[in-house]
Amino acid sequence: MPAHERWITREDLIPDDEFARLRRERRAQLLPIKRLRRVALGPLCTVYFESYETMLFQIQEMLLIEKGGEAQVADELAAYNPLVPQGSELVATVMFEIDDPVRRAATLARLGGVEERFFLQIGADKVPGTPEEDVERTREDGKTSSVHFIRFRLAPPQIALFRDPSTSIMIGCDHEGYSHLAGLSPATRAELSRDFA
Repeated sequence: MPAHERWITREDLIPDDEFARLRRERRAQLLPIKRLRRVALGPLCTVYFESYETMLFQIQEMLLIEKGGEAQVADELAAYNPLVPQGSELVATVMFEIDDPVRRAATLARLGGVEERFFLQIGADKVPGTPEEDVERTREDGKTSSVHFIRFRLAPPQIALFRDPSTSIMIGCDHEGYSHLAGLSPATRAELSRDFA
């Protein structure tokens, strides 16, 4: 299936009992890929670049755990298919991971609008991230969510640069309360390049 037409369909899913038997093996196969798609951005934030494979596993997990049967399938497909990259983009789940609830609340209260401040730096090009549009992640009181879904749309010349090993690539956030950059390793870049058509 071409990268610009990758959607998870009902036909891609296996029955819950079969998934339960294969779950450990599938998780073990996916773990090295997920490691490459995980980038720490500063001390509190982790960027998880999603893919067809990560979203397929997530849907199967939700169906197995919640046991909603056939009625749940359409909801899970609708929830996770938008996170499957479509050939000219990278899609990320961005998480602020703070264990202490008091510190977490105080930190998130200072980060209103952070979802608008993520970007990819591809050589000299800065590609702004676009947060998901159907859910408001910053409340009226200025507190943001600990989880954001960000899409990075790349033009063909930017994709070519991304694939060029001599190009420096970084993920960043330039929010005044959380300003950080992180370089993408060659292995991560090679893995993410698979998302492009």
